[in-house]
Amino acid sequence: MSAAIFSLHDQVAQQLRDLIFAGDLAPGVFIDEAALCEQFSISRTPLREALKVLKAEGLVRHEPRRGSFVYEVTERDLDEIFPVIALLEGRCAFEAARKASAGDIEQLAILHDRLQKHAQAGRINDYYATNVLIHEAIIQLADNRWLAHLIGDLRKILKLARLQQLRAPGRLGQSLQEHLAIYAAIRARDSVSAEIAMRTHLDRQRDALRHLQSKVKT
Repeated sequence: MSAAIFSLHDQVAQQLRDLIFAGDLAPGVFIDEAALCEQFSISRTPLREALKVLKAEGLVRHEPRRGSFVYEVTERDLDEIFPVIALLEGRCAFEAARKASAGDIEQLAILHDRLQKHAQAGRINDYYATNVLIHEAIIQLADNRWLAHLIGDLRKILKLARLQQLRAPGRLGQSLQEHLAIYAAIRARDSVSAEIAMRTHLDRQRDALRHLQSKVKT
């Protein structure tokens, strides 16, 4: 495969991710290849290569003779993924508390101040975006490429559902307090407390999603 083709299908894959994460391609929706080729002004080849990438990432599923669909995250998926990512991100928080410099702590303080302002104003989308930056910063501070790779793969799946948990009653304020506990532990260089706080934060995200799902069923 030429470098030009690879570059194009990589770009198309990112465009598809953006559409999925923005909700323009909703979970379960059929992916209309002809319409997307027209929208992106491309041929079927780079689109199908891009769909293979997204299928490998778990964002797309393919059904023989029917085509591709945006993946719908199931309750089983969430039950299986959250304990794993809690362990992985917990370890990142542990390592971050050991390795963060004074400058790193200062940058985390700025992000948490921003997070608090968004929570107080009830700006869920802005809160979520800052929350993502904080998680990414902690992963970077851990400085472990294997952890980062594994978490990155899982976060792509959770991104399809995670924003919803902030809409559970009281969850925004609870999430903020959890983040402040993680930050306080990292600032204090308390690796064990940082790991526990991060794992608690992710466990409670799963609880919030479970609560929302039970409301939908009733």
